[in-house]
Amino acid sequence: MSDNLNNNTGLRGTTILCLKKGNEIVIAADGQVSLGNMVMKSTARKLRTLCNNKIVAGFAGSTADAFTLFERLETKLEKHSNQLVRSAVELAKDWRTDKYLRRLEAMLIVADKNNILIVSGNGDVIEPENNIAAIGSGGFFALSAARALMSIDTPLSAEEIALKSMHIAADICIMSNHNIIIEKVI
Repeated sequence: MSDNLNNNTGLRGTTILCLKKGNEIVIAADGQVSLGNMVMKSTARKLRTLCNNKIVAGFAGSTADAFTLFERLETKLEKHSNQLVRSAVELAKDWRTDKYLRRLEAMLIVADKNNILIVSGNGDVIEPENNIAAIGSGGFFALSAARALMSIDTPLSAEEIALKSMHIAADICIMSNHNIIIEKVI
């Protein structure tokens, strides 16, 4: 797992999916924590709400590193009046230039009512196309399923699409499970 994280070629061991449909933005995470090829925990909570539920965030990678990033993001949000894009860019700049932060092995998806962003240790702040973002080992599976469900004329809500997509990812990715937690942006 460490080799993939250090090379930033892909984070393993989780699935985080965020999507927007209409005015509804949701973020979903599975609950599996893996150490190598062993499941250490199946009910982990990989999502956080910030700014009185106006911002939601999820992480893939090292838990301790992700909590460090959450704390840094909260500080940036306080400093920049809860402006998500500016705070995420400032966090990414620090992450890229700070010797300590550069060693952190995690990625974040953050969202408010207007934005969905992926923040990486490479200094990237990516606004995904089609209002769908995913990270982690099952991220591409969840992303593909969500894109397919969003491309058809479906009465499913954002939460229902996220849940179905996460279950599809969990069926395929051995590093993810069906213990899905969903948070909504308020």
